[in-house]
Amino acid sequence: MSDSRVGLTVTHRRYVPYSHAHYAGNLVDGAYALGLFGDVATEVCIRTDGDEGLFASYSDVQFRSAMRAGDVLEVTATVTRVGTRSRTIDFEARVVCRGRPERSESAAEVLDPPIVAVTATGTVVVPPPA
Repeated sequence: MSDSRVGLTVTHRRYVPYSHAHYAGNLVDGAYALGLFGDVATEVCIRTDGDEGLFASYSDVQFRSAMRAGDVLEVTATVTRVGTRSRTIDFEARVVCRGRPERSESAAEVLDPPIVAVTATGTVVVPPPA
């Protein structure tokens, strides 16, 4: 029996401010993406179960490409498994726009195709049904 919640996808977009740069080249630490994964997972839980849920664990995290201040990130969460109280979610953070300070202070461009920066698989838990 299939569960209609499997395949649900939620997407957020976020501009990465320069105040979040931690390293040379305006690099942003990978934990920034993990925070965004938590935000999008919260919306998934609200949509699937009417509760914000709790993030329980990651079974895999892959840092694939740099994220920089001035980027626009698109973060997607897709439900891949539904248990009694747990939900397995696949995450992907893509850079869809990137600042180009070498051109001018406010220059930026849309990336086509986007750059996959971080992928992960995580588990969230929700309260038992009432």
